[in-house]
Amino acid sequence: MVDYAYTTVPGKIKPLLDKIRAVGIPKKVSGSWLKSLGYTSSNDGTLISVLKFVGLVDQSGVPTSTWNSYRGAKHRAVLGQAIRTGYAELYAFYPDAHARANTELTHVFSTSSSAGAQAIAKTVATFKALVEEAEFSPEAEPAATSLPSGPLHTAPAASSPQVPSPPKEGTGPEVHIDIQIHISPESSAQQIDKIFESMSKHLYGRKDD
Repeated sequence: MVDYAYTTVPGKIKPLLDKIRAVGIPKKVSGSWLKSLGYTSSNDGTLISVLKFVGLVDQSGVPTSTWNSYRGAKHRAVLGQAIRTGYAELYAFYPDAHARANTELTHVFSTSSSAGAQAIAKTVATFKALVEEAEFSPEAEPAATSLPSGPLHTAPAASSPQVPSPPKEGTGPEVHIDIQIHISPESSAQQIDKIFESMSKHLYGRKDD
């Protein structure tokens, strides 16, 4: 089970994050440091566990490199990545957890910890308060359109009518010959056959069997 950190004063998360970017970096985040910023309530101490959970401070309370990065211009994106890392188990279940409804988050937190209903409600509120101050990159880029694995079928290119070329022996340039034959109506069938036989011999190179 996951022990999700939460604060009993989630409404103070935003002003605390604003102060982190505005004040100097402390040597250690502690109750006395919170009091120096005006967080004097006994419940304000629960904010430290949230800072630890998202990696802004280490387990001993010392600010991390994430704290330093959060002070920059891209602080919302830095916090978004910190949330993804801290709530890795939640994001494994819902890759878009920051966009999920409270009821869905409640279900995941309830089945992932032994905390009671009141603590679960604060856990959801804590997560939501963090999300409101963060920026998240898209979970999935548009998938590239893939080509079919089989052979591609393309429409045949239009071609101009061509006269079949006679069989060639050897290689060489093609020669296109137009022949007009005038046959007398009085010619016999044998004479006509002889004409085409001669054409076959002299034009196509065919030999008599």
